[in-house]
Order: sequence, then structure tokens, then C-alpha cells
Amino acid sequence: MIREVTYRLVLAGCILFIIGCSTRQATRFDGSNSINLDTVKAGLFDTGKMWTFDFPPMDYFAKTYNFTPTKEWFEKARLSSLRLPNCSASFVSEDGLVMTNHHCARSALDSVNREGERLAEVGFYATTLDEERRAPNIYIDQLVLLEDVTAEVQSAFETGKTDNEKVENRLAKMKEIQKRYAADFKNKVPQDSMVFNVVSFYQGGRYSLYAYKRYTDVRLVYAPEEEMGFFGGDPDNFTYPRYDFDCSFFRVYENGKPIKTSNFFQFSSTGAREGDAVFVIGNPGSTNRLLTIAQLEYLRDVSYPANIEAYQSIGNIYSDYVKRHPESKIRYINTIFGMANSRKAVTGYLNGLLDPVLMAKKKDFEKNFQKSISSNPDLSIKYGDPWKDIANYQTELAGITPELNALKYKGRTNARYLSLASDIVDAAMQATDSITPSQRAKLTPKNFEPEIETQLLTFRLNVMSRSLGGKNETFDKLIAGRTFEKAASDIASSTVIGSKDKMEALLSSRPQAILASTDPLISFFVSIRPRLDQLQKESDEINKRIQARSQMLGRALYEVYGTKIPPDATFTLRIADGEVKVYEYNGTVAPPITTFYGMYDRYYSFGMKEPWNLPNRWVNPPTSFKMSTPMNFISTNDIIGGNSGSPVINKDLQVVGLIFDGNIESLTGNVIFEETKNRSISVHSSGILEGLEKIYKADRVVKELRAGKIVQ
Repeated sequence: MIREVTYRLVLAGCILFIIGCSTRQATRFDGSNSINLDTVKAGLFDTGKMWTFDFPPMDYFAKTYNFTPTKEWFEKARLSSLRLPNCSASFVSEDGLVMTNHHCARSALDSVNREGERLAEVGFYATTLDEERRAPNIYIDQLVLLEDVTAEVQSAFETGKTDNEKVENRLAKMKEIQKRYAADFKNKVPQDSMVFNVVSFYQGGRYSLYAYKRYTDVRLVYAPEEEMGFFGGDPDNFTYPRYDFDCSFFRVYENGKPIKTSNFFQFSSTGAREGDAVFVIGNPGSTNRLLTIAQLEYLRDVSYPANIEAYQSIGNIYSDYVKRHPESKIRYINTIFGMANSRKAVTGYLNGLLDPVLMAKKKDFEKNFQKSISSNPDLSIKYGDPWKDIANYQTELAGITPELNALKYKGRTNARYLSLASDIVDAAMQATDSITPSQRAKLTPKNFEPEIETQLLTFRLNVMSRSLGGKNETFDKLIAGRTFEKAASDIASSTVIGSKDKMEALLSSRPQAILASTDPLISFFVSIRPRLDQLQKESDEINKRIQARSQMLGRALYEVYGTKIPPDATFTLRIADGEVKVYEYNGTVAPPITTFYGMYDRYYSFGMKEPWNLPNRWVNPPTSFKMSTPMNFISTNDIIGGNSGSPVINKDLQVVGLIFDGNIESLTGNVIFEETKNRSISVHSSGILEGLEKIYKADRVVKELRAGKIVQ
């Protein structure tokens, strides 16, 4: 697996991909023998197994697992499963106990810290209900209603006379439906609040109204140390075998008391075993499996290479800073983890698009889909050839994207010197008499580290030069013939950005004075704004044309295939079936289940050093601790980012595991699902109970998990 990818290597990989396809022979990244691409066919489950609860695959489950779940089974599974920001979760007790991952609780751990505490590092356990701490930044959503609103949304789309009108009318109708349902539910439900979303499936082939019950009184019950929740750190991330105790528990309260619910998953007494059928219920974030080949090639050639370079370079900047300033580790460790995780993930996505065999399967699917339309006179007249239009629009978009991205300065991969200056110019242009105090507070930097920001600025100037250097007079004036390092250093020392006092003084000025500032960054953004606006307008228009054609294609897809294939992930609740199953890797076979023995082997094999170090309580476990207890396991379930914290259940709706990751081979699942080596990775339910009981002495939580309710 490619772990370190530079911009040039990615471009070289793209060239190799094109050469391989032109000869119709290819060798895969895993070293497979040369394959005749003309013989490659699309697979039955290339589009995955992320089934929606709108149309659950009852017949398929019955045929595949000799198991016919009832409507009541699916309803209990749905209502027992939960969603929290960026993650999934589930009720595991009638008293509102919620299970999710440790890495989904990091922000909560920070938010409940008291003076002098570092809970993200040392962990947390509330020995009594009274000690459970409310996490102010966490809410939990439960999907309580699903209704088909396809006809309404598609009808609104069709009333538009232009692509722009169609897209705008569709959005307006979706907002109208959400407001209507919110009004209907007002004062009917005693829960904290209700949230309504109109969700698009099959790129517009179907729309559903999803109503969520939102709980806002969420309290932290337990979380292990960072070393256990992310044992092995970045080197082990997206790999297997694994040894992570990546679990945490919250509790949902109402009116100051734990809620009572009949919808929860009981813990299994045995957990998952090899060969077992298992089901993952969670909220996968997004996939691109139903995009056209032209859209995938845009991601391959334009988006992903730029993203990987940014994650790699910025991660290195933060990592090097922490090496020079070890005391800053706790402040920046999540940023470093985030960049490393994103780099690995997007590298995996890109490798899927660079794999000629996987792409041949995608092309075969598209060819078959096109044939289904062209061979049917009615469908051919109705839908035409949206693939051709999308391909042309993607080419247009690729022509302006590098320059547009060079002039945009939002997001976590940008230097705050640039993003703050851009925000100030935006605020000044929108203001009349003055920038309001609340705006000034948002624009005044907090935790601004000039050393890091100057290096980030150096990187961004380098990236910008590829599209702007020698072509944009404003950019050339900013650089003034200096090296990127020298230019960044000089700009950092002369701009007001980053200085709280100087920025407050600038922001107190009238908007006209701000826009007339001679500050190098302010004047730069004022000068490039017309070009940025022009490019953004062009990009928006092209994207709306793509959206309009994608909607047409989505309707065709749904008309041809119906619910035989699942829609792409949309961070909405899905159920994915699978089996606990081994796979071949690295010349051997991966074990279906790992044990605590393996964790200790890794600890000692790497010299007890980071990131394979253990907390003190784990170094010398009690004699009653069973190291042979299953710790992690793999299964063929279809997951992606957003599934973190998803429960793994058996046919009896019992928890047998907790999803926390996928293997490195699963990353191509962003564009195609291939079950041969694609594996999800979970914490074993037996391992959770053993660790909680023997290491953390969390007796009350263990009793509650076993009984399904609070045990006095």
C-alpha cells in the first residue's frame, strides 16, 4: 500500500494507469499477474451492501443467511441505532447507555475536563450516576420517521426551465418539506428537539424525509486512555491485525434522569465467531460508487492528488513542530492524527481509481447501464445521453479548478494568515458602516502560532504558484521574486494578521479604510477578489449543470435497477450484512480474531515505545485477566468513514462487536466494494467486557451491559 504519496508520484501513477489501459493489459498494485481488461466484468455487489431502512433487503437476507427478519426486527434495529457528530452509536441498555468509539468521544473528553485534568490522555470513568459528566458539545440523533417525498422533489425539479432553476427549485422544495414536517411535529414530541432532513438517494432517483429525535443532555460515562483507544497510532491505522480498545460510553438523560427505552441492543454472551453472519448498523459518510467514469477521473486527476499533497505536507509541519516543542503535543495531536488519517484514506481512494482492474469493472457497469437506456426506446427518449454532458462539464471544471483552488483560502488545510485576511476582506465588503462586535470577535485570532502559520503560508504560496505564478500580476507582486520561504517570512513579519491588538485596531476601522489598507495580505485579497468571484461563478454554473444531469441519471438508475443495488452513502442510517471471515495478505492469512496476547506481543516487540506503549494499569494486569479473550475481529461488512461507533449485531439483535476501522484494502471501497479482501474491523464484545471488568474495575457498567439495565 502506498503510504507516502507526493504530488509527482501521484501524477506518475495517473500516467501509468493511462498506459496500462491503452494496451488493455494491466498489472494490479497488489502484484497480480497481467490481466486482459476486456474480460473484466462488473460484480454483483460492486455498488456495495449499504442497504437503507426505507427498503430493507428482506428477501436477500433470507436467501443469503437463511434468516428472514421481520419488520419489527428492522424497526428495533433502527431505533436502537444512533448518530452523533461524524460518528455512529447505539443504545445498549434500557437506561439510555450509549456505546460508541473512543475516537468519537475525544471532543467530549476535552469539553468535560476540569482544571488540571487531561482526560483524553488518561481516560475517564464515572463510578456512580452522579459522577457522569454532561458533554456540552455532543448531541445524539435517533431516526424515528422515514417517508418517501420523491414525487414532490422531482416535480419541483422539473418545473425549472434552466439547469440553474431546476437545482434551485429542488433545494427550495426540500427546505419547504423540512419546514412543513417541523411545523407538524411542533409541540407533539416531548424530546429535547426534532431534526428534519430531506435525503437524496441514487443522486436524485429517490428522496426521503428523515426525522430525528435529538437528545442534547448527553453525559460521559467511560472512555479509556488515548494509548488504548488508538493503540499503534498512525502506523497501525487502517491495518490488520489490530489491538485497539476503541470504545466509550455515554448516557442520554431527559429531565435530569436517564431515559427509559425498550429499543436497545443486549450484549451477546459469546460475541462474534468465525463464520458468523453479522450486521453493521450505522451512518456511513459518503461514497462515490454511482458516479460516472468522467466524474471518477476528475477525482483521480484533480481532486485527490491535491488533497493528498496538502494532508501530507501539513501533517509534517505540525509533526515537526511538536518534535521541536514536545510540550505542545496535547494541543496538536488531534490535528496530526486527523491529517494522517485523511492522507491514508484519500490515498486509498486514489489507489482504487488507479487500479486498472477495478476501473475496468466500473466501466463495464457504466456500459451495461448505458445499454439498458439506449436499447429501450422509451428510456432513450426520456433520458438521452447524460454521460456525455457530464463528461464535457467535468472537462470544463478541470480547466478552472486549479486556479480557483489557488485563490480560495477556507478550510483546515490553509494557513490562517490567508484565511483570516480573506475573512476580513469579505466582512468589510459586506459591511455598511462598521464590522459588528460579534464579527470582530470571530475574526480576532485565538491560539495563533506564528511559527506553524508561517510554514503553512510557505506551503500555500508554493501551491498557488503552480496556477498563478507568471500569470497573475497580483500574486507575482506578493511574491516579488523571493523564495517561498523568504516571502512567507517577510509577509508574516509585516502583516497585522496574527497580532490581536493590531487586528482589533484594523477591524475597528470603517470598511472603506480596511479595504484601502496597505497590509500585504489585505491588499492582495482586495485585488484578487474580482477574479475569484468570476471563477466561483463559473464553477457554480458548471456544477449546477452537472447536478441537473446527475439527477436525470439518478432517475434512470433507479428506473433500471430499483432497490437491487443500494444508493451511495449519505451519512444516513444503513444496515450492512457480512460474515466474520479471514483473507489473504502479506503472503499469509489474517486471523479472524485477535486477542490481548497479540497486544502485549506488539507492546514488547516495539520496545514498549510509542505508539505501541501501554498505560500503567495495562502493563501488569491482574492474574484474573484472560489474555486469550478476543480483542478485535474482522468481517466482510461494507463500511466507510461515519461508521465509526456502529454496533455489530447478530441475528438475535445482540451486540457482538463495535466497528472502529477498516483494513487498508477497504479504502478502495469509496468507489467500489470488493469483498475479497475488504474487511471492517471491530472491538469484540467479549474484549470490551473483559477490559472494563478486570482492568478498569468498571463493575457498574459491566453489570448494566450484561443485564441490559442499571443494576443497583
